[in-house]
Amino acid sequence: MQLWTADSLWTAAARHTRVRRDHDVDALRASLAESEVDACVLVEAGPGTSADTTRCLEIAAWTPWAVGVVGWAPLTDPDLGDIIDKHRAEPGGQHLVALQERVYELDEGFLDRPGTRAGLTAVAECGLAIELAVRAEQLPSVARLAEAMPGARIVLQQMGSPWVTGGAEGLAEWQHGIAPVAACANVRAKLSGLVTLAHWDRWSVDDLRPYVDHAVEVFGARRLMFGSDWPTSELAATYPESLRAIASLLGGLHRDVFAETAVSTYQLELGDVRPAGPRPLEPR
Repeated sequence: MQLWTADSLWTAAARHTRVRRDHDVDALRASLAESEVDACVLVEAGPGTSADTTRCLEIAAWTPWAVGVVGWAPLTDPDLGDIIDKHRAEPGGQHLVALQERVYELDEGFLDRPGTRAGLTAVAECGLAIELAVRAEQLPSVARLAEAMPGARIVLQQMGSPWVTGGAEGLAEWQHGIAPVAACANVRAKLSGLVTLAHWDRWSVDDLRPYVDHAVEVFGARRLMFGSDWPTSELAATYPESLRAIASLLGGLHRDVFAETAVSTYQLELGDVRPAGPRPLEPR
């Protein structure tokens, strides 16, 4: 779950006009309530700045249903450990559960560099999960990272961004790339963002089915978690539509995918916030 204002740089693109409005705490609360979701994890949505992490932590400090924050920090900064400690000392700092990197904006060798590996080692040693947003062609570097750091908890956003509009060719390409990643027991994958990887105005549940089915086959439910990718997902679907699509493909609100994987991976302290009956805990 991300928050942004109408003047966000990302929404300035002409193709993003339908999400060019404020998506604030009240809007998020309404979306969660509409789908009877008990809690969520916030993911920083800024252009890679520590300030957005601080803002998310402040929100989590006074928002009981925001039970975790996936922040950002410069992985190659030699003072990364101190930066993490600073965030943890901020209001809401106890909710910092992971750091993410938008690897898709970087070259394919980024995750293999010694400086990057040193930073990711620092993240893991601080007890945080490592969250990665990658292009499908970057999946081999994710597998190499996971093999080199078996003790790290690694989360793959959007299942590695498969080419959903590519038909059989796109599916085969993604299946080839995801195989060595799924073979690493320390990697979890988010069932998120698939509607925006499909054709925005004419996607169907069947378009997503082969990707979800294969993810369940190679990862297993205990290493998958649902993510709404809200509000980016509104380019193609409402929050309830995104949730219902994945739930229908799983045959219902599978407790691991909609709750337990996120709780264990992010090491969440839920307190009084717990899934009630079939109501899911949504990690993004």
